Amino acid sequence: MAARVVSPSKKLLKSLCNGKFFSTRPLNSSSPSSSISINLTTEKPEQQPPIDLHQLTNTTSLNLHDVEKLFSSVPTTKLLRASANLQMAAMEPMVDFGMWVMNSKLMDIEVFKEIVLGFVKHTFYEHFCAGEDALTTGDTVRRLHNGGAGLRAMLDYAVEYAGDNQSCDRNLEAFLRTVEIAKSLPPSSVSFVIVKISAICPLKLLERVSDLLRWQHKNPSFNLAWKMDTLPILSDISPTYHTLKEPEPLTLEEEHDLQLGHQRLLKICQNCLESNVPLTIDAEHTSVQPAIDYLTYSSAIMYNKDDNILVYGTIQAYLKDAKERLLQAYQAADEMGVPVGIKLVRGAYMSCERKLASSLGFESPIHNSIRETHTCYNDCASFMLNKIANGPGALVLATHNIESGRIAVGQAHDLGIGKVNQKLEFAQLYGMSDALSFGLRNAGFQVSKYIPFGPVETVMSYLLRRAEENRGLLSTSTLDRQLMRNELKRRLNAAIFKAYKIALNNTMLN
Repeated sequence: MAARVVSPSKKLLKSLCNGKFFSTRPLNSSSPSSSISINLTTEKPEQQPPIDLHQLTNTTSLNLHDVEKLFSSVPTTKLLRASANLQMAAMEPMVDFGMWVMNSKLMDIEVFKEIVLGFVKHTFYEHFCAGEDALTTGDTVRRLHNGGAGLRAMLDYAVEYAGDNQSCDRNLEAFLRTVEIAKSLPPSSVSFVIVKISAICPLKLLERVSDLLRWQHKNPSFNLAWKMDTLPILSDISPTYHTLKEPEPLTLEEEHDLQLGHQRLLKICQNCLESNVPLTIDAEHTSVQPAIDYLTYSSAIMYNKDDNILVYGTIQAYLKDAKERLLQAYQAADEMGVPVGIKLVRGAYMSCERKLASSLGFESPIHNSIRETHTCYNDCASFMLNKIANGPGALVLATHNIESGRIAVGQAHDLGIGKVNQKLEFAQLYGMSDALSFGLRNAGFQVSKYIPFGPVETVMSYLLRRAEENRGLLSTSTLDRQLMRNELKRRLNAAIFKAYKIALNNTMLN
């Protein structure tokens, strides 16, 4: 039997990603907490050129120039709060300080903790999250869908990773309650339920399974007796530096735990099927992504039938192997007669991935420039749009990039893909890129907001991770804030003019 090898990434990943992309303790674990450190000297995101507002109209049906029409469904008070919250989130020193505070021992002081969580709850939490429970979350979804915005919800119980089966079982119940919430809301108001595999299958086990899958990819004769039917997971250019030596086979206990993890996922799938709500599996970092894709695709083979696509996987376009893996998975699924559902994103965990690869002496799995990432995203979107226009499959284009939105709208129009079409959905994070969401909605497309919810303390790890991974987007993209300011100025001028007319009429009457 081969000696069990602990990959370098197992030790390095915790230190490299510590306090950035997931907490160093499982959020729902029964294990004791540990202190968290954070390195505030992060790499700066590549700057994107400013956008001329006058170029946002007339070139396609995606019009972001008419601010009155864009924000017609947003009350002035909400617009003011959103503008203020985005302005604070765009201040990188404030984000850095906030992350330092949240991860410091000061949070062990109960009074201090209550003050901080109170501030977070009434600012960033309310801006980026739907609510703490089913009632408030349902109100948020109804307001988005029926209150004039016409947007749909991708419901995400925002728990991060789990470290043991007990935590996984608790998270499973939370995800099943999420499906029940979706079922109770008005038809079509919820587009998807979101699940993180690392919340229902222990993280260390996912790392072990990913090691074995990578090793089998390098050595096809390597037998994995527990492996079920799935789609291609890795390509010839996928990163394999996480697994430098042959890993030991899963123990009987690990095989049992893997089976439990898969059963949890299948239970969620079955509940989604019975509730008629599609399920999207989030992508995570490359050390565990092979195991996540394995479980996702295995479930998709079981549940995706004909035009009823229940299980969607996620492709992160910032990875160099993204396009090749997408093409391989789609081709294999097509040969098997399995329709594929894909959520396409640019990706998270960039700093973490680059540091891990560098520490091991390997090239980063991330594209070398933001331009290459944009190209990969648009190429993957184009490939999927062509496929769903003429055959099976469905696509969620999750993007905050206006140019990608414009290109996709133009191609969808050219291919004759109906705007209100179950095969195509656009999506943005709740609280971000509202102008793009409203613009796509006004162009007639289905648009969803990725909406996290849950108790403030539970969601805190999610908020910290989002703050870190979106620091570049929040600080360099001024479009939303600029458009909001323009609409607020327009409303103020309209109110002043209205008051002037009333005063003038009163004067004339007297």
